[in-house]
Amino acid sequence: MPKTVLSVDDSKSIRDMIGFTLRPKGYDVIGAGDGVEGLEALAANEVSLVVCDLNMPNMNGIEMIRKAREDRRFDGLPIVMLTTEAQKEKMMEAKEAGATGWLVKPFDEEKLVAVVNKMIGGA
Repeated sequence: MPKTVLSVDDSKSIRDMIGFTLRPKGYDVIGAGDGVEGLEALAANEVSLVVCDLNMPNMNGIEMIRKAREDRRFDGLPIVMLTTEAQKEKMMEAKEAGATGWLVKPFDEEKLVAVVNKMIGGA
C-alpha cells in the first residue's frame, strides 16, 4: 500500500507541484488548503508525512502543527514546513511547535523527494 503524504498549502499550484513530484515516486498525495482542512484530512486519512506551509488563512502551519502534536494519534508523524520564510526565528518556532524539518520555497524537487524518502522510506 502506498504511503500517503498530506500537502497543506493555501496555494493550489504548490499542492499540485508536490503531487506531481511525489506521485511518480510511488506516494499518494492528498491536499488541504489551510491548517483547519489539514487537521481534518489528518483525522480522516492514514497519513505517513505532512508537508505544511507556514502562512495560510484560517490556521497557519505552526498552529496546525501544535494542534496535531496535542493529538496522541499523530505521535511520531513527520511534519515538514515548506515556506518562503527563511528566518531563523520562524524555523525555531516551527521546531518548538513540533516540526520535523524545513524546506524553503521554491522547493527543489530532488530535495523534496530525498527528505520524504529519508523520513518515511521509499514509497
